[in-house]
Amino acid sequence: MRLEDLRPSPGAMKEKKRKGRGPGSGLGKTAGRGHKGQKARGDSKVEPWFEGGQTPLHRRLPKRGFKNFNKKYYAVVNLRTLEERFEEGEVVTPEVLLERGIIKKIMDGVKVLGDGELTKPLTVKAHAFSKSAKEKIEKVGGKAEVI
Repeated sequence: MRLEDLRPSPGAMKEKKRKGRGPGSGLGKTAGRGHKGQKARGDSKVEPWFEGGQTPLHRRLPKRGFKNFNKKYYAVVNLRTLEERFEEGEVVTPEVLLERGIIKKIMDGVKVLGDGELTKPLTVKAHAFSKSAKEKIEKVGGKAEVI
């Protein structure tokens, strides 16, 4: 067998529908599009959400609720995590947290929350601190610096 002898299996290749080709093809005259109307003309592309000029659903439904565009989304870290993952006297920054895989993204900033206990002094640099987290960090001799 040679490369030029290769052929697809019988029935594997279907002939293309040749539209508008007169009697016998079954797709002459209107070529399977029916008579008139938007889908019979030209490109005949109708977007799935288009309702024929009727006011679309997204404009008929009432507007509800409130969207605060100024809301900040923080990457959250608890003191428990800092206690487990850092040694005494280390400097904790958002970049270090990202590098060690403690947070996935910095987002609008990093916020340190006071869940858990801290026994070693750390210098924590973050965008926000909860009141309890700040107190616990300073109680053991560490520093809570807002970036």
